[in-house]
Amino acid sequence: MPSVIAELAIVILIATTLGIIARLLKQPLILAFILTGVLISYFGFFHINNKEVLQLFSDLGIMFLLFLVGLEIDFRSLKLISKPSLIIGASQIILTFIFSFLLSQYLHFNNLQAAYISLALSFSSTIIVIKLLSEKKDTNSLYGKITTGVLLIQDFMAILILVVLSGIKTGQGIIIGSLILTIIKGVVLSAAVLLIGRKFLPLVFNKISHSQELLFLSSLAWCFLLAAIVSHPKIGFPIEISGLLAGLALSNSSENFQISSKIKYLRDFFVLIFFVILGSSLVFSGNSAIVAPVIAFSLLVLIGKPLIIMITMGLSGYRKKTGFLTGITVSQISEFSLVLVAIGYKLGHLTKEVSSIITAVGIATISVSVYSIVFVDKIFEKISPVLSIFQRRKLKEEYSSDHSFSKPIILIGSHRLGQSIAFNLKKEDVLIVDFDPEVINQVKSRNYDYLFGDITDEEIFERANFDNANLVISAIPDLKDNLKLLQRLNLLKKDGAKMKIIVRANNENEVKLLYGEGVDYVIYPHFTSGQYLGKIISIDPEMKIIDELRSWDLKTIQRLEQRSHPR
Repeated sequence: MPSVIAELAIVILIATTLGIIARLLKQPLILAFILTGVLISYFGFFHINNKEVLQLFSDLGIMFLLFLVGLEIDFRSLKLISKPSLIIGASQIILTFIFSFLLSQYLHFNNLQAAYISLALSFSSTIIVIKLLSEKKDTNSLYGKITTGVLLIQDFMAILILVVLSGIKTGQGIIIGSLILTIIKGVVLSAAVLLIGRKFLPLVFNKISHSQELLFLSSLAWCFLLAAIVSHPKIGFPIEISGLLAGLALSNSSENFQISSKIKYLRDFFVLIFFVILGSSLVFSGNSAIVAPVIAFSLLVLIGKPLIIMITMGLSGYRKKTGFLTGITVSQISEFSLVLVAIGYKLGHLTKEVSSIITAVGIATISVSVYSIVFVDKIFEKISPVLSIFQRRKLKEEYSSDHSFSKPIILIGSHRLGQSIAFNLKKEDVLIVDFDPEVINQVKSRNYDYLFGDITDEEIFERANFDNANLVISAIPDLKDNLKLLQRLNLLKKDGAKMKIIVRANNENEVKLLYGEGVDYVIYPHFTSGQYLGKIISIDPEMKIIDELRSWDLKTIQRLEQRSHPR
Protein backbone atom coordinates (compact mmCIF):
# COMPACT_ATOMS: atom_id res chain seq x y z
CA MET A 1 0.00 0.00 0.00
CA PRO A 2 2.78 2.57 0.77
CA SER A 3 4.20 2.02 -2.72
CA VAL A 4 0.77 2.63 -4.28
CA ILE A 5 0.42 5.88 -2.31
CA ALA A 6 3.89 6.96 -3.46
CA GLU A 7 3.05 6.17 -7.08
CA LEU A 8 -0.24 8.02 -6.76
CA ALA A 9 1.61 11.03 -5.32
CA ILE A 10 4.00 11.03 -8.30
CA VAL A 11 1.10 10.81 -10.73
CA ILE A 12 -0.77 13.73 -9.14
CA LEU A 13 2.37 15.88 -8.83
CA ILE A 14 3.34 15.43 -12.50
CA ALA A 15 -0.28 15.87 -13.66
CA THR A 16 -0.62 19.09 -11.65
CA THR A 17 2.61 20.51 -13.07
CA LEU A 18 1.62 19.65 -16.63
CA GLY A 19 -1.90 20.95 -15.94
CA ILE A 20 -0.50 24.37 -15.03
CA ILE A 21 1.55 24.38 -18.24
CA ALA A 22 -1.53 23.32 -20.24
CA ARG A 23 -3.53 26.21 -18.79
CA LEU A 24 -0.79 28.66 -19.75
CA LEU A 25 -0.86 27.24 -23.28
CA LYS A 26 -4.72 27.33 -23.30
CA GLN A 27 -4.92 23.57 -23.75
CA PRO A 28 -7.46 21.24 -22.07
CA LEU A 29 -6.38 19.32 -18.97
CA ILE A 30 -7.07 16.00 -20.74
CA LEU A 31 -3.80 16.47 -22.65
CA ALA A 32 -1.88 17.11 -19.43
CA PHE A 33 -3.21 13.86 -17.94
CA ILE A 34 -2.34 11.82 -21.05
CA LEU A 35 1.16 13.33 -21.21
CA THR A 36 1.62 12.44 -17.53
CA GLY A 37 1.14 8.79 -18.46
CA VAL A 38 3.49 9.19 -21.43
CA LEU A 39 6.27 10.59 -19.21
CA ILE A 40 5.80 7.93 -16.55
CA SER A 41 5.92 5.16 -19.15
CA TYR A 42 8.78 6.65 -21.19
CA PHE A 43 11.11 7.24 -18.25
CA GLY A 44 10.08 3.97 -16.57
CA PHE A 45 9.16 5.41 -13.16
CA PHE A 46 7.03 2.31 -12.54
CA HIS A 47 4.86 -0.14 -14.44
CA ILE A 48 1.56 1.59 -13.94
CA ASN A 49 -0.46 -0.89 -15.98
CA ASN A 50 0.27 -3.65 -13.46
CA LYS A 51 -1.23 -1.75 -10.54
CA GLU A 52 -4.67 -3.14 -9.71
CA VAL A 53 -5.56 -0.21 -7.45
CA LEU A 54 -4.83 2.39 -10.12
CA GLN A 55 -6.70 0.31 -12.71
CA LEU A 56 -9.73 0.28 -10.40
CA PHE A 57 -9.43 4.06 -10.07
CA SER A 58 -9.35 4.25 -13.86
CA ASP A 59 -12.56 2.20 -14.15
CA LEU A 60 -14.22 4.42 -11.53
CA GLY A 61 -13.12 7.46 -13.54
CA ILE A 62 -15.01 6.23 -16.61
CA MET A 63 -17.99 5.34 -14.43
CA PHE A 64 -18.16 8.87 -13.01
CA LEU A 65 -17.47 10.42 -16.42
CA LEU A 66 -20.41 8.55 -17.93
CA PHE A 67 -22.50 9.29 -14.82
CA LEU A 68 -22.13 13.01 -15.46
CA VAL A 69 -22.72 12.54 -19.19
CA GLY A 70 -25.99 10.74 -18.40
CA LEU A 71 -26.88 13.30 -15.75
CA GLU A 72 -26.47 16.18 -18.19
CA ILE A 73 -28.56 14.59 -20.96
CA ASP A 74 -31.87 16.41 -20.90
CA PHE A 75 -34.25 14.44 -23.10
CA ARG A 76 -35.81 17.75 -24.03
CA SER A 77 -32.45 18.62 -25.61
CA LEU A 78 -33.51 16.39 -28.50
CA LYS A 79 -35.49 19.44 -29.62
CA LEU A 80 -32.15 21.18 -30.16
CA ILE A 81 -31.38 18.69 -32.93
CA SER A 82 -32.92 20.54 -35.82
CA LYS A 83 -33.34 18.97 -39.24
CA PRO A 84 -30.16 20.67 -40.59
CA SER A 85 -28.13 19.40 -37.61
CA LEU A 86 -29.50 15.90 -38.11
CA ILE A 87 -28.59 15.90 -41.82
CA ILE A 88 -25.15 17.45 -41.27
CA GLY A 89 -24.36 15.30 -38.22
CA ALA A 90 -25.46 12.01 -39.82
CA SER A 91 -23.60 12.83 -43.05
CA GLN A 92 -20.43 13.69 -41.16
CA ILE A 93 -20.48 10.47 -39.10
CA ILE A 94 -21.21 8.23 -42.12
CA LEU A 95 -18.70 9.86 -44.49
CA THR A 96 -15.95 10.13 -41.88
CA PHE A 97 -16.48 6.46 -41.00
CA ILE A 98 -16.28 5.41 -44.68
CA PHE A 99 -13.11 7.40 -45.46
CA SER A 100 -11.48 6.34 -42.18
CA PHE A 101 -12.31 2.69 -42.83
CA LEU A 102 -10.82 2.83 -46.33
CA LEU A 103 -7.71 4.60 -45.04
CA SER A 104 -7.35 2.05 -42.22
CA GLN A 105 -7.53 -0.85 -44.66
CA TYR A 106 -4.98 0.88 -46.91
CA LEU A 107 -2.70 1.03 -43.85
CA HIS A 108 -3.19 -2.76 -43.38
CA PHE A 109 -5.46 -2.82 -40.31
CA ASN A 110 -7.98 -5.66 -40.17
CA ASN A 111 -11.74 -5.03 -40.46
CA LEU A 112 -12.44 -5.01 -36.72
CA GLN A 113 -9.55 -2.63 -36.00
CA ALA A 114 -10.60 -0.43 -38.93
CA ALA A 115 -14.16 -0.25 -37.55
CA TYR A 116 -12.92 0.85 -34.11
CA ILE A 117 -10.55 3.42 -35.64
CA SER A 118 -13.27 4.79 -37.92
CA LEU A 119 -15.75 5.19 -35.06
CA ALA A 120 -13.11 6.89 -32.91
CA LEU A 121 -12.29 9.40 -35.66
CA SER A 122 -15.98 10.14 -36.32
CA PHE A 123 -16.71 11.67 -32.90
CA SER A 124 -15.75 15.18 -31.72
CA SER A 125 -15.21 16.47 -28.20
CA THR A 126 -18.39 17.94 -26.74
CA ILE A 127 -16.60 19.08 -23.56
CA ILE A 128 -13.89 21.03 -25.40
CA VAL A 129 -16.12 22.47 -28.14
CA ILE A 130 -18.92 23.68 -25.83
CA LYS A 131 -16.36 25.28 -23.50
CA LEU A 132 -14.68 27.15 -26.37
CA LEU A 133 -18.01 28.21 -27.90
CA SER A 134 -19.07 29.63 -24.52
CA GLU A 135 -15.78 31.50 -24.12
CA LYS A 136 -16.21 32.99 -27.61
CA LYS A 137 -19.89 33.88 -26.87
CA ASP A 138 -20.84 31.94 -30.02
CA THR A 139 -23.18 29.38 -28.44
CA ASN A 140 -26.27 31.14 -29.81
CA SER A 141 -24.85 31.84 -33.27
CA LEU A 142 -26.12 29.84 -36.24
CA TYR A 143 -22.94 27.80 -36.52
CA GLY A 144 -22.91 27.36 -32.72
CA LYS A 145 -26.43 25.91 -32.75
CA ILE A 146 -25.66 23.60 -35.69
CA THR A 147 -22.44 22.45 -34.00
CA THR A 148 -24.30 21.75 -30.74
CA GLY A 149 -26.88 19.69 -32.62
CA VAL A 150 -24.16 17.73 -34.45
CA LEU A 151 -22.38 17.01 -31.13
CA LEU A 152 -25.63 15.79 -29.54
CA ILE A 153 -26.11 13.33 -32.41
CA GLN A 154 -22.53 12.11 -31.99
CA ASP A 155 -22.96 11.70 -28.22
CA PHE A 156 -26.13 9.62 -28.55
CA MET A 157 -24.43 7.45 -31.19
CA ALA A 158 -21.33 7.03 -28.99
CA ILE A 159 -23.42 6.10 -25.95
CA LEU A 160 -25.30 3.45 -27.96
CA ILE A 161 -22.03 1.94 -29.20
CA LEU A 162 -20.50 1.92 -25.70
CA VAL A 163 -23.59 0.15 -24.29
CA VAL A 164 -23.39 -2.53 -26.98
CA LEU A 165 -19.64 -3.08 -26.61
CA SER A 166 -19.78 -3.12 -22.81
CA GLY A 167 -22.01 -6.20 -22.96
CA ILE A 168 -19.42 -8.23 -24.89
CA LYS A 169 -17.20 -10.38 -22.69
CA THR A 170 -13.42 -10.00 -22.66
CA GLY A 171 -11.67 -12.03 -25.32
CA GLN A 172 -14.89 -12.60 -27.23
CA GLY A 173 -15.33 -11.43 -30.79
CA ILE A 174 -18.38 -9.59 -32.07
CA ILE A 175 -20.90 -12.36 -32.73
CA ILE A 176 -24.34 -11.52 -34.13
CA GLY A 177 -26.17 -13.66 -31.56
CA SER A 178 -24.21 -12.07 -28.70
CA LEU A 179 -24.85 -8.60 -30.09
CA ILE A 180 -28.61 -9.18 -30.27
CA LEU A 181 -28.67 -10.55 -26.71
CA THR A 182 -26.60 -7.58 -25.47
CA ILE A 183 -28.94 -5.09 -27.16
CA ILE A 184 -32.01 -6.80 -25.63
CA LYS A 185 -30.42 -6.80 -22.16
CA GLY A 186 -29.36 -3.17 -22.60
CA VAL A 187 -32.88 -2.08 -23.64
CA VAL A 188 -34.56 -3.93 -20.76
CA LEU A 189 -32.03 -2.67 -18.23
CA SER A 190 -32.28 0.92 -19.49
CA ALA A 191 -36.08 0.83 -19.43
CA ALA A 192 -36.10 -0.51 -15.85
CA VAL A 193 -33.59 2.07 -14.62
CA LEU A 194 -35.40 4.97 -16.34
CA LEU A 195 -38.70 3.80 -14.84
CA ILE A 196 -37.15 3.82 -11.36
CA GLY A 197 -35.68 7.23 -12.14
CA ARG A 198 -39.09 8.58 -13.12
CA LYS A 199 -41.27 7.01 -10.41
CA PHE A 200 -39.15 6.34 -7.33
CA LEU A 201 -35.93 8.35 -7.21
CA PRO A 202 -37.62 11.82 -7.29
CA LEU A 203 -39.49 10.93 -4.08
CA VAL A 204 -36.21 10.07 -2.34
CA PHE A 205 -34.11 12.95 -3.65
CA ASN A 206 -36.81 15.57 -3.04
CA LYS A 207 -36.83 14.55 0.63
CA ILE A 208 -33.07 14.94 1.07
CA SER A 209 -32.38 17.84 -1.32
CA HIS A 210 -32.11 20.28 1.60
CA SER A 211 -28.94 18.49 2.79
CA GLN A 212 -26.01 18.81 0.39
CA GLU A 213 -24.09 16.04 2.19
CA LEU A 214 -27.00 13.58 1.95
CA LEU A 215 -27.57 14.51 -1.69
CA PHE A 216 -23.93 13.74 -2.49
CA LEU A 217 -23.89 10.45 -0.57
CA SER A 218 -27.25 9.34 -1.97
CA SER A 219 -26.02 9.98 -5.52
CA LEU A 220 -22.93 7.87 -4.87
CA ALA A 221 -25.04 5.15 -3.21
CA TRP A 222 -27.35 4.98 -6.25
CA CYS A 223 -24.41 4.86 -8.66
CA PHE A 224 -22.55 2.10 -6.78
CA LEU A 225 -25.74 0.11 -6.15
CA LEU A 226 -26.41 0.09 -9.87
CA ALA A 227 -22.75 -0.82 -10.52
CA ALA A 228 -23.14 -3.86 -8.25
CA ILE A 229 -26.33 -4.91 -10.03
CA VAL A 230 -25.23 -4.49 -13.67
CA SER A 231 -21.83 -6.12 -13.06
CA HIS A 232 -23.50 -9.28 -11.71
CA PRO A 233 -22.46 -12.26 -13.88
CA LYS A 234 -26.06 -12.89 -14.98
CA ILE A 235 -26.29 -9.35 -16.39
CA GLY A 236 -22.69 -9.00 -17.47
CA PHE A 237 -22.23 -5.23 -17.98
CA PRO A 238 -19.11 -3.53 -16.57
CA ILE A 239 -19.34 -0.89 -13.83
CA GLU A 240 -18.57 1.87 -16.35
CA ILE A 241 -21.97 1.52 -18.02
CA SER A 242 -23.72 1.68 -14.64
CA GLY A 243 -22.56 5.27 -14.35
CA LEU A 244 -24.30 6.19 -17.59
CA LEU A 245 -27.57 4.49 -16.57
CA ALA A 246 -27.43 6.00 -13.06
CA GLY A 247 -26.97 9.46 -14.56
CA LEU A 248 -29.78 9.00 -17.09
CA ALA A 249 -32.16 8.02 -14.30
CA LEU A 250 -31.46 11.33 -12.54
CA SER A 251 -31.13 13.52 -15.65
CA ASN A 252 -34.59 15.04 -15.45
CA SER A 253 -34.70 15.39 -11.65
CA SER A 254 -34.84 18.86 -10.16
CA GLU A 255 -31.58 18.18 -8.29
CA ASN A 256 -29.48 17.14 -11.31
CA PHE A 257 -27.44 20.37 -11.39
CA GLN A 258 -26.65 20.15 -7.67
CA ILE A 259 -25.61 16.51 -8.02
CA SER A 260 -23.45 17.33 -11.05
CA SER A 261 -21.65 20.12 -9.20
CA LYS A 262 -20.86 17.77 -6.31
CA ILE A 263 -19.73 14.77 -8.36
CA LYS A 264 -17.60 16.52 -11.00
CA TYR A 265 -14.54 17.06 -8.76
CA LEU A 266 -14.61 13.42 -7.69
CA ARG A 267 -14.87 12.51 -11.37
CA ASP A 268 -11.91 14.71 -12.26
CA PHE A 269 -9.65 12.85 -9.82
CA PHE A 270 -10.54 9.37 -11.09
CA VAL A 271 -10.60 10.47 -14.75
CA LEU A 272 -7.05 11.75 -14.23
CA ILE A 273 -5.97 8.18 -13.48
CA PHE A 274 -7.79 6.85 -16.56
CA PHE A 275 -6.04 9.26 -18.93
CA VAL A 276 -2.70 8.68 -17.21
CA ILE A 277 -3.01 4.92 -17.79
CA LEU A 278 -4.14 5.59 -21.36
CA GLY A 279 -1.11 7.84 -21.93
CA SER A 280 1.21 5.24 -20.44
CA SER A 281 0.05 2.77 -23.10
CA LEU A 282 1.56 4.90 -25.86
CA VAL A 283 4.34 3.08 -27.66
CA PHE A 284 7.18 5.35 -28.75
CA SER A 285 10.51 3.68 -28.24
CA GLY A 286 11.46 1.21 -30.93
CA ASN A 287 8.17 1.46 -32.80
CA SER A 288 8.29 3.96 -35.62
CA ALA A 289 5.51 2.05 -37.39
CA ILE A 290 2.84 4.12 -35.63
CA VAL A 291 4.15 7.46 -36.94
CA ALA A 292 2.67 7.20 -40.45
CA PRO A 293 -0.82 6.12 -39.24
CA VAL A 294 -0.86 8.87 -36.60
CA ILE A 295 -0.05 11.54 -39.20
CA ALA A 296 -2.54 10.13 -41.73
CA PHE A 297 -5.42 9.84 -39.25
CA SER A 298 -4.66 13.27 -37.71
CA LEU A 299 -4.79 14.92 -41.15
CA LEU A 300 -8.08 13.16 -41.87
CA VAL A 301 -9.58 14.60 -38.66
CA LEU A 302 -8.06 18.08 -38.96
CA ILE A 303 -8.72 18.55 -42.69
CA GLY A 304 -11.05 15.78 -43.84
CA LYS A 305 -13.80 16.30 -41.25
CA PRO A 306 -14.03 20.08 -41.87
CA LEU A 307 -14.15 19.44 -45.64
CA ILE A 308 -17.01 16.96 -45.18
CA ILE A 309 -18.90 19.51 -43.07
CA MET A 310 -18.27 22.36 -45.52
CA ILE A 311 -19.35 20.32 -48.54
CA THR A 312 -22.50 19.10 -46.77
CA MET A 313 -23.42 22.57 -45.54
CA GLY A 314 -22.59 24.17 -48.88
CA LEU A 315 -24.91 21.75 -50.68
CA SER A 316 -27.57 22.52 -48.05
CA GLY A 317 -27.40 26.22 -48.92
CA TYR A 318 -25.35 27.64 -46.05
CA ARG A 319 -22.79 30.40 -46.42
CA LYS A 320 -19.14 29.48 -46.67
CA LYS A 321 -18.33 31.15 -43.34
CA THR A 322 -20.99 29.17 -41.45
CA GLY A 323 -19.73 25.92 -42.97
CA PHE A 324 -16.08 26.77 -42.28
CA LEU A 325 -16.69 27.73 -38.64
CA THR A 326 -18.72 24.57 -38.03
CA GLY A 327 -16.13 22.36 -39.72
CA ILE A 328 -13.16 23.77 -37.82
CA THR A 329 -15.04 23.53 -34.53
CA VAL A 330 -15.44 19.72 -34.78
CA SER A 331 -11.92 19.02 -36.07
CA GLN A 332 -10.73 16.83 -33.19
CA ILE A 333 -11.59 13.43 -31.75
CA SER A 334 -13.67 12.98 -28.62
CA GLU A 335 -13.01 11.82 -25.08
CA PHE A 336 -15.60 9.19 -26.03
CA SER A 337 -13.16 8.03 -28.73
CA LEU A 338 -10.53 7.37 -26.07
CA VAL A 339 -13.04 5.53 -23.87
CA LEU A 340 -14.09 3.46 -26.90
CA VAL A 341 -10.47 2.50 -27.60
CA ALA A 342 -9.91 1.61 -23.93
CA ILE A 343 -12.94 -0.71 -23.99
CA GLY A 344 -11.79 -2.26 -27.28
CA TYR A 345 -8.35 -2.91 -25.80
CA LYS A 346 -9.87 -4.45 -22.66
CA LEU A 347 -12.07 -6.72 -24.79
CA GLY A 348 -9.06 -7.90 -26.79
CA HIS A 349 -10.38 -6.40 -30.02
CA LEU A 350 -7.50 -3.93 -30.28
CA THR A 351 -3.77 -4.25 -29.84
CA LYS A 352 -1.69 -1.92 -27.71
CA GLU A 353 -0.32 -0.41 -30.93
CA VAL A 354 -3.80 0.56 -32.22
CA SER A 355 -4.67 2.03 -28.81
CA SER A 356 -1.45 4.06 -28.92
CA ILE A 357 -2.23 5.35 -32.41
CA ILE A 358 -5.70 6.66 -31.48
CA THR A 359 -4.38 8.19 -28.25
CA ALA A 360 -1.64 9.99 -30.21
CA VAL A 361 -4.22 11.18 -32.75
CA GLY A 362 -6.26 12.52 -29.83
CA ILE A 363 -3.29 14.48 -28.50
CA ALA A 364 -2.47 15.91 -31.94
CA THR A 365 -6.00 16.84 -33.03
CA ILE A 366 -7.13 18.29 -29.70
CA SER A 367 -3.95 20.41 -29.43
CA VAL A 368 -4.25 21.82 -32.95
CA SER A 369 -8.04 22.28 -32.95
CA VAL A 370 -8.02 24.35 -29.75
CA TYR A 371 -5.90 27.00 -31.45
CA SER A 372 -7.82 26.62 -34.73
CA ILE A 373 -11.10 27.37 -32.95
CA VAL A 374 -9.64 30.36 -31.09
CA PHE A 375 -8.21 31.91 -34.27
CA VAL A 376 -10.85 30.65 -36.72
CA ASP A 377 -12.03 34.16 -37.69
CA LYS A 378 -8.52 35.25 -38.68
CA ILE A 379 -7.99 32.00 -40.60
CA PHE A 380 -11.26 32.56 -42.45
CA GLU A 381 -10.26 36.11 -43.44
CA LYS A 382 -7.05 34.77 -45.00
CA ILE A 383 -8.62 31.97 -47.06
CA SER A 384 -12.13 33.32 -47.64
CA PRO A 385 -11.79 33.67 -51.45
CA VAL A 386 -10.76 30.01 -51.81
CA LEU A 387 -13.75 28.85 -49.75
CA SER A 388 -16.24 30.30 -52.25
CA ILE A 389 -16.33 26.90 -53.99
CA PHE A 390 -18.27 25.60 -50.95
CA GLN A 391 -21.05 28.21 -51.32
CA ARG A 392 -24.00 27.89 -53.69
CA ARG A 393 -25.35 30.91 -55.52
CA LYS A 394 -28.82 30.40 -54.10
CA LEU A 395 -28.45 30.45 -50.33
CA LYS A 396 -30.77 28.95 -47.76
CA GLU A 397 -29.10 31.18 -45.18
CA GLU A 398 -30.17 34.60 -46.41
CA TYR A 399 -29.25 37.90 -44.82
CA SER A 400 -32.73 39.39 -45.22
CA SER A 401 -35.35 40.04 -47.84
CA ASP A 402 -33.79 43.40 -48.78
CA HIS A 403 -30.43 44.16 -50.30
CA SER A 404 -29.55 47.09 -48.04
CA PHE A 405 -31.00 49.49 -45.48
CA SER A 406 -30.85 53.11 -44.49
CA LYS A 407 -32.07 53.46 -40.91
CA PRO A 408 -31.36 56.20 -38.36
CA ILE A 409 -30.79 53.63 -35.59
CA ILE A 410 -28.79 50.41 -35.95
CA LEU A 411 -29.01 47.97 -33.04
CA ILE A 412 -26.46 45.15 -32.94
CA GLY A 413 -27.53 42.23 -30.76
CA SER A 414 -31.15 41.75 -29.73
CA HIS A 415 -31.01 39.28 -26.89
CA ARG A 416 -32.10 40.41 -23.41
CA LEU A 417 -30.52 43.87 -23.28
CA GLY A 418 -30.91 44.53 -27.01
CA GLN A 419 -34.52 43.38 -26.99
CA SER A 420 -35.38 45.74 -24.13
CA ILE A 421 -33.86 48.60 -26.12
CA ALA A 422 -35.55 47.63 -29.40
CA PHE A 423 -39.04 47.30 -27.93
CA ASN A 424 -38.84 50.90 -26.68
CA LEU A 425 -37.96 52.35 -30.10
CA LYS A 426 -40.08 53.02 -33.16
CA LYS A 427 -39.96 50.02 -35.48
CA GLU A 428 -39.60 52.10 -38.60
CA ASP A 429 -36.44 53.75 -37.20
CA VAL A 430 -34.55 50.59 -36.23
CA LEU A 431 -32.44 48.01 -38.06
CA ILE A 432 -31.52 44.99 -35.92
CA VAL A 433 -28.40 42.93 -36.65
CA ASP A 434 -28.01 39.51 -34.97
CA PHE A 435 -26.55 36.07 -35.71
CA ASP A 436 -28.91 34.06 -33.48
CA PRO A 437 -31.64 32.44 -35.64
CA GLU A 438 -34.10 32.36 -32.71
CA VAL A 439 -33.59 36.07 -32.05
CA ILE A 440 -34.11 36.84 -35.74
CA ASN A 441 -37.34 34.82 -35.79
CA GLN A 442 -38.55 36.82 -32.79
CA VAL A 443 -37.58 40.10 -34.43
CA LYS A 444 -39.15 39.05 -37.72
CA SER A 445 -42.45 38.13 -35.99
CA ARG A 446 -42.61 41.67 -34.60
CA ASN A 447 -42.04 43.21 -38.03
CA TYR A 448 -38.68 44.83 -37.32
CA ASP A 449 -36.20 45.21 -40.17
CA TYR A 450 -33.22 42.95 -39.63
CA LEU A 451 -29.96 41.59 -40.97
CA PHE A 452 -29.13 37.99 -40.12
CA GLY A 453 -25.40 37.52 -39.66
CA ASP A 454 -22.24 38.50 -37.82
CA ILE A 455 -21.53 42.24 -37.65
CA THR A 456 -17.83 41.53 -38.25
CA ASP A 457 -18.80 40.08 -41.66
CA GLU A 458 -17.87 42.53 -44.44
CA GLU A 459 -21.10 41.97 -46.39
CA ILE A 460 -23.32 42.47 -43.32
CA PHE A 461 -21.51 45.71 -42.49
CA GLU A 462 -21.97 47.04 -46.02
CA ARG A 463 -25.69 46.16 -46.17
CA ALA A 464 -26.37 47.98 -42.90
CA ASN A 465 -25.16 51.34 -44.36
CA PHE A 466 -23.73 52.68 -41.12
CA ASP A 467 -22.73 55.97 -42.73
CA ASN A 468 -26.45 56.89 -42.92
CA ALA A 469 -27.16 56.12 -39.25
CA ASN A 470 -27.56 58.72 -36.52
CA LEU A 471 -27.15 56.23 -33.68
CA VAL A 472 -25.38 52.87 -33.44
CA ILE A 473 -26.02 50.69 -30.37
CA SER A 474 -24.01 47.51 -29.77
CA ALA A 475 -25.63 45.35 -27.09
CA ILE A 476 -23.31 42.39 -27.69
CA PRO A 477 -21.02 41.45 -24.76
CA ASP A 478 -17.97 40.47 -26.84
CA LEU A 479 -15.24 43.11 -26.38
CA LYS A 480 -13.20 41.89 -29.36
CA ASP A 481 -16.15 42.25 -31.75
CA ASN A 482 -17.04 45.64 -30.30
CA LEU A 483 -13.49 46.94 -30.77
CA LYS A 484 -13.45 45.65 -34.35
CA LEU A 485 -16.77 47.40 -34.99
CA LEU A 486 -15.44 50.63 -33.45
CA GLN A 487 -12.43 50.66 -35.75
CA ARG A 488 -14.70 50.62 -38.80
CA LEU A 489 -17.15 53.15 -37.37
CA ASN A 490 -14.33 55.55 -36.48
CA LEU A 491 -13.11 55.36 -40.09
CA LEU A 492 -16.62 56.32 -41.26
CA LYS A 493 -16.65 59.25 -38.81
CA LYS A 494 -13.35 60.46 -40.23
CA ASP A 495 -15.00 60.46 -43.65
CA GLY A 496 -17.80 62.71 -42.39
CA ALA A 497 -20.36 60.38 -40.78
CA LYS A 498 -22.00 62.00 -37.73
CA MET A 499 -23.31 59.09 -35.71
CA LYS A 500 -23.42 58.61 -31.96
CA ILE A 501 -22.04 55.30 -30.71
CA ILE A 502 -23.27 53.37 -27.66
CA VAL A 503 -21.52 50.09 -26.73
CA ARG A 504 -21.98 47.53 -23.95
CA ALA A 505 -19.21 46.69 -21.45
CA ASN A 506 -18.82 43.84 -18.94
CA ASN A 507 -16.56 45.46 -16.34
CA GLU A 508 -14.94 48.73 -15.31
CA ASN A 509 -11.76 48.10 -17.31
CA GLU A 510 -13.79 47.67 -20.50
CA VAL A 511 -15.69 50.87 -19.71
CA LYS A 512 -12.42 52.87 -19.62
CA LEU A 513 -11.05 51.13 -22.71
CA LEU A 514 -14.20 51.77 -24.78
CA TYR A 515 -14.38 55.44 -23.78
CA GLY A 516 -10.73 55.69 -24.80
CA GLU A 517 -11.70 54.34 -28.25
CA GLY A 518 -14.15 57.21 -28.79
CA VAL A 519 -17.48 55.68 -27.69
CA ASP A 520 -20.12 58.30 -26.84
CA TYR A 521 -21.72 56.22 -24.09
CA VAL A 522 -20.90 52.83 -22.57
CA ILE A 523 -23.70 50.62 -21.26
CA TYR A 524 -22.44 49.08 -18.04
CA PRO A 525 -25.44 47.42 -16.37
CA HIS A 526 -24.38 48.27 -12.79
CA PHE A 527 -24.05 51.97 -13.64
CA THR A 528 -26.82 52.28 -16.21
CA SER A 529 -29.52 50.53 -14.17
CA GLY A 530 -28.64 52.59 -11.07
CA GLN A 531 -28.79 55.86 -13.03
CA TYR A 532 -32.09 54.81 -14.63
CA LEU A 533 -33.73 53.90 -11.32
CA GLY A 534 -32.43 57.04 -9.65
CA LYS A 535 -33.88 59.20 -12.42
CA ILE A 536 -37.24 57.40 -12.21
CA ILE A 537 -37.41 58.05 -8.45
CA SER A 538 -36.58 61.73 -8.88
CA ILE A 539 -39.22 62.19 -11.62
CA ASP A 540 -41.92 60.13 -9.88
CA PRO A 541 -41.42 60.34 -6.07
CA GLU A 542 -44.71 58.51 -5.44
CA MET A 543 -43.36 55.61 -7.53
CA LYS A 544 -46.60 55.04 -9.45
CA ILE A 545 -44.52 53.89 -12.41
CA ILE A 546 -43.22 50.85 -10.47
CA ASP A 547 -46.32 48.78 -11.29
CA GLU A 548 -45.91 49.59 -14.97
CA LEU A 549 -42.20 48.69 -14.92
CA ARG A 550 -42.89 45.41 -13.11
CA SER A 551 -45.60 44.48 -15.59
CA TRP A 552 -43.30 45.27 -18.52
CA ASP A 553 -40.42 43.23 -17.03
CA LEU A 554 -42.63 40.19 -16.40
CA LYS A 555 -43.97 40.32 -19.95
CA THR A 556 -40.43 40.52 -21.31
CA ILE A 557 -39.34 37.53 -19.19
CA GLN A 558 -42.34 35.56 -20.43
CA ARG A 559 -41.40 36.31 -24.06
CA LEU A 560 -37.82 35.21 -23.43
CA GLU A 561 -38.97 31.97 -21.77
CA GLN A 562 -41.28 31.21 -24.68
CA ARG A 563 -38.38 31.69 -27.07
CA SER A 564 -36.02 29.53 -24.97
CA HIS A 565 -38.54 26.70 -24.51
CA PRO A 566 -40.79 26.64 -27.59
CA ARG A 567 -43.66 24.16 -27.54
